[in-house]
Order: sequence, then C-alpha cells, then structure tokens
Amino acid sequence: MSKKATFLPLNLSLAPFLLVLLLLCVLVVHGVQEKKILSLHNNIWSPTKPNEASNSCFSHNLLKGRESSTTLRMKHREICSGKTIDWGKKLRRALTLDNIRVQSLQLRIKAMSSSTTESISETQVPLTSGVKLETLNYIVTVELGGKNMTLIVDTGSDLTWVQCQPCKSCYNQQGPLYDPSVSSSYKTVFCNSSTCQDLVAATSNPDRCGGSNGLQKTTCDYVVSYGDGSYTRGDLGSESIQLGDMKVENFVFGCGRSNKGLFGGASGLMGLGRSSVSLVYQTMKTFNGVFSYCLPSLEDGASGSLSFGDDSSVYKNSTSVSYTPLVQNPQLRSFYILNLTGASIGGVELESSSFGRGIIIDSGTVITRLPPSIYKAVKTEFLKQFTGFPSVPGYSILDTCFNLTSYQDVSIPTIKMIFQGNAELEVDVTGVFYYVNPDASLVCLALASLSYENEVGIIGNYQQKNQRVIYDTKQEKLGVARENCSI
Repeated sequence: MSKKATFLPLNLSLAPFLLVLLLLCVLVVHGVQEKKILSLHNNIWSPTKPNEASNSCFSHNLLKGRESSTTLRMKHREICSGKTIDWGKKLRRALTLDNIRVQSLQLRIKAMSSSTTESISETQVPLTSGVKLETLNYIVTVELGGKNMTLIVDTGSDLTWVQCQPCKSCYNQQGPLYDPSVSSSYKTVFCNSSTCQDLVAATSNPDRCGGSNGLQKTTCDYVVSYGDGSYTRGDLGSESIQLGDMKVENFVFGCGRSNKGLFGGASGLMGLGRSSVSLVYQTMKTFNGVFSYCLPSLEDGASGSLSFGDDSSVYKNSTSVSYTPLVQNPQLRSFYILNLTGASIGGVELESSSFGRGIIIDSGTVITRLPPSIYKAVKTEFLKQFTGFPSVPGYSILDTCFNLTSYQDVSIPTIKMIFQGNAELEVDVTGVFYYVNPDASLVCLALASLSYENEVGIIGNYQQKNQRVIYDTKQEKLGVARENCSI
C-alpha cells in the first residue's frame, strides 16, 4: 500500500519573513554589490554640450571664514584656457604626459631614498616636484604685490614661483608678468641669507652663491627642472601675497626669469609640499599648517575650492570626516604619504600582500597608480561585476577599456580605498572611468598599474574629485569626506 505525501497548509502571515530569509540567502551566496549610475553623455566634452569658459576663472575670493582661515575658488585649468578645446586630443595627450610625470616621480623617489647623495646639476631636479605641468590641472588666483596671478596647485612641489620681468625666456601666459621693479613691497633674497640656506637644506639644492670668473653672486638663484625638459630658473624674492581675504607679508617665492614648458597660460605654480620653502610652512603661524581642497569634476566645468586654516564651517561635506595618519618618511619628507590598508570593489573586499604600504596622495598626478598585485585584484573583481559590455583594446597606461557609445547610463561598481584608522575614500562616480574618446567609444577604468611591486603608489586627482581632502601638517593627519565640489 503506497503512502501519500501530506502537505501542511502555509501560514500566509509568515510569507514576508520567508521572503526576507530567501533574499538574505541569495545575498550570502552571491555577495552584495554596491553600484552607482554614471551618465555617459552629460559632460563638458559631449558634442551636445557647448564649451563655455566661466567668468569666475580669475576671481580669487570665494568665502570668508574666521580670521585665521580663507578660501579660494579653484577651477580646472582647461576650463580657463580661453581656447577652443579638442577634447579627444586633450584627453589622450593627458595620459601620455601623466605617464611622464609618474616615471619622473618614481626616479625622484629612488634618488631621495638612496643612501648615497650625489651632486645635482642644473638640468636635474633640485626641488621636490612633479613633472609636466600640463597635467597639474587645477588653478587658483592670488594677488602677489597687488597683482592677480593664476597659479597651478601642486602638493608635490615645494617652491611657489611666477614668471617675472625682466624675463630672458618666458612662455605665453594669460595676463601680464609680475614686475618686481614696480612693487614697493618686493625684497631680494640674498644668497648668504638664512632663507637661501633653507632652500639648500630643504631641497638638496647645491649652494647657489658660487660665481664665475671670481665674481661672487649676490642673489639666491634657483632652478626647478622637470623630467620632460620643462623648467623654471630665476632668483628668490619676498613679497606680500593675498590669499582670498588674508594677506601674508614677506612670502618667499621664485621669480622665474627663464621658463619653458606647457604651463597652460598660468602665471606659475603654487607649491603645497612639506618642506620649509612651501606655502604651507611659510604660513604656519597664520593658518596653523592646515589646508584643504575640493576638486571639482571636469565633466561639468564647475568651480571647487582651496581653503587655508582649520575653519571647518567652510566645508560642505555630506559625510563625516575620517582621518588617517600621515606616514613619516624622512627620505621622502616633501610628499604626503598614507598607509593604504585595503580596498573594495562593489562592496567586495580585496586581498593583496601589498596592502599596508605607503601611498602618496598628489594633486598633480591624474590617474591613480597601484602596485601590480593590488591593481590585478582590482581589475579582476571589477570585470567580474561590470559584465555584458563590449570590451576594446587598452590605450596608453589604461588596459581595461570598453565601447559604451550605445548606452546613455551604466551601473558601475563602487571603488573604495581604506587607510590606517579605517579612513575611507569612496571614488566619485565620475572618477571611475576615463574618457579616451569623448563619444564614449573608448572608455577605460581610470586606474593603472605601476611597473614594479616595490614602486610607491600614487592617488591621483581623478580619484579625488568631489571629496573634501584635509591636510593637517601640524597634527600629521589627513582627512577625507564626500562633498559636492561643484559651486
């Protein structure tokens, strides 16, 4: 005699509970994938969007904070070039130039880390810096001796400099050159002064007082050479500098008399590195060694901000600030170094033996560079989650590329970097893909691998967009929080 199966009646009141339980089981098996939507054709280089330069490019005062703080308007350099831009050519060339910068940075790091100290000729790099200023992207306007000067912002450089009259050889810049002869507040820095000796000590720059034909130099000469042949040469001076609504007297800067390179029409460069000649160190008493920036997305042509001082009321962050210690490395003293302890793609944590090492955060490098083992883990997990899209061969330093012309919007995995102290930087959705072609026919993951595992990683500005990044050099820490930088 066969037995019949007996079915118990289903208690419908338990249905919601069972549905949640089933969903949890699916999530446990397949994992939670965090994704965000990227609109592919709503950007400044889209053929449907006109290119209009902002009237705010050369205004400098943005917000008034406490007496010990000030904020400057920050723009992407290309938006303020005043030229019709071939975005396809510009975006592709930027990758080539960025690669030159990173290669030179790595050579500089190796030289600084070497136990042997060699003399540096004028064609090498006596000042800690990045290279190829066309990739340094973001600019601010300050007043130097009462005259507006537009400067490229670089946390990888120490010395602030501008082109000066009389100039032996200068590139074309927008606006007049700084002329010390018409400024009552300009002072020459002499080669036998303590200020000039600080330059030598801070930068391993050879003594600049040596003359020729038995004649002793009186001025404190400087030279900054970059890896591609770009350079600035001149002499040190001191002048009043107006940063927003704050004036700093006796600011030491480089008066460039011979300058060559693709500086995008800017007057010069603002050095925000960590040595004694940087703007940060020189304004320590005024701003307490604190500065921060919010880099706007290039896609919408908006302004961001560069703030000096610890007045957090000027921040517009949407998440709380998380801090991580700045790593102390006497051999790389001018760089801002963090301890990268982990990363995740779409909520999936990655594993690599290279986590727990130092990584430089830099406003001048464009594309983030990772040690090969970390990059391999990132790429593998990203391709697991970003599926079904036509892949295409890579371009330049980028090797994970797609043709997305048929799509208006795509859902892309989130990318997070984790630092010591559980500080977290979630890359903005506009910082995940790099447009090699403006029509989205060649769009690549905006991360690249270093050549060797022992090279130092770099967090580029493309992955810092729409973040409030706070540098506190006095307390030796760096803070990160999400912020809409488009103002």
